[in-house]
Amino acid sequence: MKILVLEDDESLRAVLKKRLTASGFTVESAADGEEGLEYLRAGEFDVVISDIMMPVMNGLEFLSAVRAKKIDVPVILLTALDGSGDVVKGLDMGADDYIVKPFEFSELLARIRLVTRRSLGARENVLEVADLTLDLNARTATRGGKEIALSAKEFDLLALLVKNKNIVLTRERICDALYGMDDFIGSNAIDVYIRYLRKKLDEGYAVKLIHTVRGVGYTVKA
Repeated sequence: MKILVLEDDESLRAVLKKRLTASGFTVESAADGEEGLEYLRAGEFDVVISDIMMPVMNGLEFLSAVRAKKIDVPVILLTALDGSGDVVKGLDMGADDYIVKPFEFSELLARIRLVTRRSLGARENVLEVADLTLDLNARTATRGGKEIALSAKEFDLLALLVKNKNIVLTRERICDALYGMDDFIGSNAIDVYIRYLRKKLDEGYAVKLIHTVRGVGYTVKA
């Protein structure tokens, strides 16, 4: 796991980097939010631990820039301002958690475990193939940033195909997954729904996502 630490106190920054590295993490560190943004532009991180009070760009300004750029990384704020409006503001701006200085290192580790579990759970409920994104929680589909209106059954069929991307699913397997053997409606209905999805997803796009394997079934692939 890769962690970015933003802390202007040089001694605390060094201690955090040393102890996190000893705990098995890969750690980069910076003294302000502006330098932190450069790290995020250069590579991916699993967690950011950011002080609020920093020069050049403080922790709240850094957080605002991260969320504005749609960088989906968990951010833990470090603050000496227990109960202050800065903490509430930070959480409202998209911080995932905060910890008050001084703190026990074991508490920081627990907070890291917490936000990474949340992040993993969120990622597992978002499916992607090429420029198509499915949010299973919100039941929304977007392609190239444009939301696509789908019926409940269309969404279920598309989610099944994307979960099994690059795998050819027979009509019978699709029927079984969507309706169950006790409510088998026939494979022709699947062909109809595939036509609907093709019209909504693939028309107007150079890259087609839904493919027919003749005599077998359907698959989604870029």
